[in-house]
Amino acid sequence: MIEALVHPIARLASAGGPVLVVIALVAVLLFTLALERLIYWQWRYRRQRQALITRWQKRHEHVSWSARTLRECWCGELISALRASLPWLKLLVALCPLLGLVGTVTGMIQVFDTLSITGVGQARSMSDGVARATLPTLAGMAVAVVGILFTSRFEHIVRREDQYLHDRLTRATEIDHA
Repeated sequence: MIEALVHPIARLASAGGPVLVVIALVAVLLFTLALERLIYWQWRYRRQRQALITRWQKRHEHVSWSARTLRECWCGELISALRASLPWLKLLVALCPLLGLVGTVTGMIQVFDTLSITGVGQARSMSDGVARATLPTLAGMAVAVVGILFTSRFEHIVRREDQYLHDRLTRATEIDHA
């Protein structure tokens, strides 16, 4: 059972070269960080946000400069925690196409080595080099596109949560003064 799963992956890794394995490891790290952020946002952040709103509502004074500064500080800390691994996600997304380019270059070097050794008549050995050149490029771009989709969606969530948090705290203040 395990061999049936591992054999195609090993074959793909040998066809794409060591760069494809590195891209796969970067993809695993990228998607692990993305999953961690989603889990954090769904469970922990929402509880922290509600606790912050409750803490703000329990304050007796909301309109002074120090109260507003405190509110901004609390909001900033919470949004910073939500945004914590976003720079790492962006870095990994930017790294994927570069790794794909490295795979392209190493694959093309293999094609040129094959041409210099065997001549133009060895199509099979040239096709291995072309596969080694195109697979990492394709994998790097595919991982980057999915990573860009996630990071842009998550940035939208962070902006929305920042606005929502400020709106909720403002409404809590207005309710107390009404």
